[in-house]
Amino acid sequence: MLSPPRRWIRDHSPGSVTSNDKLTGLPHLRFTANKQHLFPTVQNVWESIQSLTAKTDVKSPQTDRTADVHQQNEGYRKQLDYILSKHVDNLAIDSQTDARKVSAGKPLLPKHGASLGLQVPLALNSTRKRFISDTPNPPSLLKDHINSVSTKETCHPKSHIVFLKTHKTASSTILNILYRYGESRNLTFALPLNKHSQLFYPFSFASHFVEGVSSRSLREFHIMCNHMRFRKYEVAKVMPRDTFYFSILRNPVAMMESIFIYYRSIPAFHKTHSLDNFLDNSWKNYNSSVTNNHYAHNILAFDFGFDNNVAPGADDLEERTSMAIAAIERDFHLILISEYFDESMILLKHALCWSLEDVVSFKLNSRSEKSRHPLLPETAEKIKRWNSLDWRIYLHFNTSFWLKVDSLVGQEQMKREVSQLRELQTKLANSCLKDGGAVDPSKIKDVRLKPFQYGAAVIQGYNLNPDLDTQTKIKCQRLITPELQYTDRLYTQQFPELAAKHKQETKGCLHGDSALTGLNQKALTSALLPHTDANNNTSMP
Repeated sequence: MLSPPRRWIRDHSPGSVTSNDKLTGLPHLRFTANKQHLFPTVQNVWESIQSLTAKTDVKSPQTDRTADVHQQNEGYRKQLDYILSKHVDNLAIDSQTDARKVSAGKPLLPKHGASLGLQVPLALNSTRKRFISDTPNPPSLLKDHINSVSTKETCHPKSHIVFLKTHKTASSTILNILYRYGESRNLTFALPLNKHSQLFYPFSFASHFVEGVSSRSLREFHIMCNHMRFRKYEVAKVMPRDTFYFSILRNPVAMMESIFIYYRSIPAFHKTHSLDNFLDNSWKNYNSSVTNNHYAHNILAFDFGFDNNVAPGADDLEERTSMAIAAIERDFHLILISEYFDESMILLKHALCWSLEDVVSFKLNSRSEKSRHPLLPETAEKIKRWNSLDWRIYLHFNTSFWLKVDSLVGQEQMKREVSQLRELQTKLANSCLKDGGAVDPSKIKDVRLKPFQYGAAVIQGYNLNPDLDTQTKIKCQRLITPELQYTDRLYTQQFPELAAKHKQETKGCLHGDSALTGLNQKALTSALLPHTDANNNTSMP
């Protein structure tokens, strides 16, 4: 089939580009194809559709048996599928071929055509969407065909996943989602060495931090999702090449308020009586060389592996911001936004080709309202300035998040699926939770399900409904199991002999309200802060 004629145009002019124009000098150049050439037989296509569908209403003079009519309709449907797929798919392929011709100029396709894990170029889906939108009142049969073809070609559930678990961003809830998904499918987790609950954060990640790597007791890892300071080339030593990378960001203003409450005991905050007091004397109170002070300054940038010690108004701030954003876009397929958590879960569902049930959750590691403190506008501005690198990174990916929504899901479909997700969550809450929602730790009946309490924050948990059947109880219990307990259980399942050895070495367990089965004080401390000796010197694993 000959490639249809095409024409090059500028956005500001309907005229054709002359042969003297250089592609690299046309920053607004875009490629279009005349509709009558793109679809030289588009009218014939619709005539064929009408003809084929009309035939389904005509009774055969030889027989009017229902089975024959059904068989005839299926034959027409297959012919229609063939016609549509030829015109739409061939067009997309031709368009991609021509788009590559201008690679020396401004890219016409997204830099990462498969940035959301798509198995076919975005041009194919965009062409299908344009075909629908450019055609007045397309029949639902056409829409169904295009959507089904796109789904079949692009959607394969992913099981090789890296989630960079950032601090105070609702990341514990996402970790629970990944834990449940992997456990129900018998997937292998890249868990921390020696039964720790973090991958030796805040040290930059190294492959030998993962249990089973050095001993080679495991040949394949599916999911990595515990806290770490990201270092891509080391992560790539552990995870397969087709791994999907994603993370989540939160507005640095709200995040700073949460961090100040949760990590109140770190040196940077220890001598300050309020967040405003710290911000007014930040460089006096903050010493980057002191252990754990990284929590107080550009923590998002730090978690992604960048130098977080950049002064507000520094000459190289914009350059460092651009470099950080470029590196994140290169290394991660998707960045979610905590403030739009439900929308983020729908976007993640599409990117991973999972089901709605796979991304439903209850909030975990969440503070009660009585431990939250509203911020004045002046305080918010101080935070933006102090965490200027985080703030710029957040603004960029908050924008790109909605571009992902438009390209992968669409606004209307997003609204529908968010509504469905919330309905499912409500249904699960009514089925699983005795109190219908989260409760303060003092009201949690089962001490094994109490979240770890740290700092001045009051971390809520859940109570299960009594008299649940066995299967429902297992499902509900997974939904509300706190991070530390869940990590401990998965480690025991994957490494039963090592877990038994660690249990024997444990000299004592916690008691009272802080009781956590199978976890000792050292493991709990490592969940939040790195190991330190008596002189507050951080030690490597």
